[in-house]
Amino acid sequence: MRPDHTADMDFFVLVARHGSLAAAARALDLTPPAATKRLAQLEARLGVRLVNRTTRRISLTGEGEIYLLHATRILDSIREMEDAVAGGRAALKGLLRVNATLGFGRTTIAPIVSAFAQRYPQVEVQMEVTDRPVDLADGGIDLAIRFGALPDKRLNARRVMSNRRFLCASPLYLQRHGLPASLADLTRHRCIVHRQNDEAHGVWRFYSGEGDEHGEVVKVHGALSSNDGDIVLGWALDGHGILVRSEWDLARYVESGRLQIVLPQYRLPSADLFVYYLNRRNQAARTRAFIDFLVEHFSQPSAA
Repeated sequence: MRPDHTADMDFFVLVARHGSLAAAARALDLTPPAATKRLAQLEARLGVRLVNRTTRRISLTGEGEIYLLHATRILDSIREMEDAVAGGRAALKGLLRVNATLGFGRTTIAPIVSAFAQRYPQVEVQMEVTDRPVDLADGGIDLAIRFGALPDKRLNARRVMSNRRFLCASPLYLQRHGLPASLADLTRHRCIVHRQNDEAHGVWRFYSGEGDEHGEVVKVHGALSSNDGDIVLGWALDGHGILVRSEWDLARYVESGRLQIVLPQYRLPSADLFVYYLNRRNQAARTRAFIDFLVEHFSQPSAA
């Protein structure tokens, strides 16, 4: 394989990932005309059109989808080969692509990436934050960090942290509206709904104990809902209603008395923190190192 073919594949994968020639040009420190020319040269060499151009975005043609699929596989194989050859070296290096959720990624994962980069300065980390589920293969992502159930059971995963969910409300709200004594009482309370991805909104499932496999579903109602976890937490702190949040989010507010756990005898589906990835076999040393670094961070008492 000629070196310029590898460079062409790197370029096209970047264009497809950004969905814009202008964005790819900025990432490569090229002028937009230079990026356009490079794509035209690639298409001329292959004799096919790879993208459909519009004024703002590009979309892949059928040939472009095929080229992207094979280019991604070939580039991954090359990186695996280089990692295997350099596996005995002490210094880790190469590109690591990490995905995390928006708020948690900004506040918690970004500082961990910073510390990891200080320990392994030759590793280049590209971090993206998105709340929608991601396709690791199509997105060229090495690992994703997510709370809750895994989106695809075929993925390899490692639990980073156990994280239970609880019902909570502010003392102010409970003084005004009373403390619910049963799950049925929730239907008469104001509830704050966190809309996440494609989950049914306002449908909460509870389990009475470890042996309860089916649980009980409660349809709750409330005037406030959002797809942002920090927003709904703020509304609960302001006394607007009852909310489901994880102990990771609640610990400091429960300790300070700003929030109170409601109906603690019922168990909700957990929101354990996972890091998941495609390949366990031939996994890059830098990927393994980051996963270990992540688990080490959350195993420390100060991280809880």
